Amino acid sequence: MPYIPANSYDGDQNIWSGEQVTNYFDPHLSIGQIIFQEMRRHPQLIAQISATEDSVLTRRELHANAMRVASYMRKEGLVQSDVVGIIGRNTTHMPAVAYACFFNGIAFHSLNITYDQNTIEKIYNITKPRIIFCDGDEFAKVRAATSQLDVKIVTMRNHPSDSIRIDEVLATDIEENFQPAHLEQGNDQTMAILCSSGTTGTPKAVTITNSRQILAGNNHLTTADIQYSHNTLDWITGLLTTITSGVFSTTRIIADNAFDPAFAMRLIEQYKVTWIIQPPSCMAMMINSPEFETSDLSSLRTYMFGGSRAAVELQQSIRNRLSIDCLQFGYGFTELGAMATVNFHFDEKPGSVGRVLNGLRLKIINNEGVSLGPDEVGEICIMNNQHWSGYYGNEAESRSIRDPQRWYHSGDLGYMDRDGFLYIVDRKKEMLKYQNIMYYPSDIECIISEMPEVADVCVFGVWSNIYGDEAAAAVVKKMGSELKAENVVDYVSSRTDSKYKQLNGGAIIVEDLKRSANGKTNRMANKAHFLHVSMRS
Repeated sequence: MPYIPANSYDGDQNIWSGEQVTNYFDPHLSIGQIIFQEMRRHPQLIAQISATEDSVLTRRELHANAMRVASYMRKEGLVQSDVVGIIGRNTTHMPAVAYACFFNGIAFHSLNITYDQNTIEKIYNITKPRIIFCDGDEFAKVRAATSQLDVKIVTMRNHPSDSIRIDEVLATDIEENFQPAHLEQGNDQTMAILCSSGTTGTPKAVTITNSRQILAGNNHLTTADIQYSHNTLDWITGLLTTITSGVFSTTRIIADNAFDPAFAMRLIEQYKVTWIIQPPSCMAMMINSPEFETSDLSSLRTYMFGGSRAAVELQQSIRNRLSIDCLQFGYGFTELGAMATVNFHFDEKPGSVGRVLNGLRLKIINNEGVSLGPDEVGEICIMNNQHWSGYYGNEAESRSIRDPQRWYHSGDLGYMDRDGFLYIVDRKKEMLKYQNIMYYPSDIECIISEMPEVADVCVFGVWSNIYGDEAAAAVVKKMGSELKAENVVDYVSSRTDSKYKQLNGGAIIVEDLKRSANGKTNRMANKAHFLHVSMRS
């Protein structure tokens, strides 16, 4: 069986390429224009179901709500150079806000609800939104953070008495002969602004271009599909789900509660979900849930995941519960605005994040910038041949990630095998050094993940004045397991003879790993927790 997607390899330049992108829609239409016309084509279909707010909207109703929100923005005088802020959960009317921005050609800047007042203030002082849509739960800190801005705040749920309620916005009359705006800068125009997933410092405002590339790998979706992602609009996967549901006229299941693995599996079973996208952290929570072995996941036809490393054992646990082989490991980063690779061949290439998707090129470079061949580890660089406006208000950082030849430098270390499959080794900045020997924490994580009692793990370096970075681990054990920290240390010792790959710094058992706002494992936070526990014991 040939590998998919089809790729080519230029051995002279050491560049791997996907095929050309097939345009399913008029290439001159914006994402907003496509969604607008597709909603009019299927007015009677169910567009979304909120499992927590007990609401059901047809595409006609969602379309009308989006036009009302868009008309409200127009009456407030917003133009395409303005920015709309979003800090909220997946409530009933949040998709209408996103579509309204698409219809008006106005970029929204979405932040995670966990950001503190100081972070919100710093970030929104960069993009200066004119209107912010947030949940009443965060209204007080959002108002305090934006007190120096000329901004209106609309609440989506749990409305304080002094806020503008989303119901008031939805009472706006739809502009006569409403039509989506033509983008002033064409499809090079910024569609959304998300935040970088860095674990230190203030997150950067990442612009996402109005590009078809975000649809890559999802052109198989139809009106028969039921989509579910718990990720909100501050995640690239939340944006992806919102866009693909609008473009391909699927039914989308939403919920505004915190992620709960048992609840998520009930939704899959109840609504016969066919398409899901998750970070590995949610997968780990699911397999560690008592309901995992009895939940019916047979309706799933596409199970995508990505955003961080996932042990082969974790992937296999999920695959064992699926009725068909549909688990797909994807790789990308926020700046790219889309998936770059997807693995459709787990059995042949376990642990790989797959082959390059259509419209993209990939190369692996060494520290001198020289392109490397198959099986050589270096930094992963990707080109999408598209305009990118960079980090909003930060040209210097923009130049550091995208070079003059328009290659994105991911900061991830990896290699391509001889069949064109990409393997992620680790973050470039997360390499550790023990007695002058460089090593990757992910190598030790892979060993620990082999243990059947382990649900999740994070390895980091603990500094020793004599040896350098001594590896240590925070380990989440599976439900009902009697696993102890010394068992983990002993297992790693039995699996490798390399002194630098031992858990010389020790291990602790934790209930859950520390994560950044976007769900990625935060090595620094887990290390800090480890040091705190070690000092107390």
